[in-house]
Amino acid sequence: MDVGSVGVDEGPSKKVEKRPLRPEQELNLKGKICPYTFIESMLALEEMKTDEVLRVIVDYPPAVCDVPRSLKNEGYEILEVSPVNETDWAILVRNKEVE
Repeated sequence: MDVGSVGVDEGPSKKVEKRPLRPEQELNLKGKICPYTFIESMLALEEMKTDEVLRVIVDYPPAVCDVPRSLKNEGYEILEVSPVNETDWAILVRNKEVE
């Protein structure tokens, strides 16, 4: 049993189909550094609807860890962090319900 399936009983024959995520908005933050990458991500998410997905593109290496960690601390759901090419990374984040 892998860690991702702990507590989930899908039955012996049910397969989980992974659908590609389609972000409603993309934010290109190439050339920007922390904390601006986090601040601009937060501002974009505040303008989006609940459960919409934002794709944030960064090229500043510390932002690859800092932005997802900071957004998660604010209650947003980090869906994926993946390389786009040799210098850029994409961070997919789902917007949360406004409190």
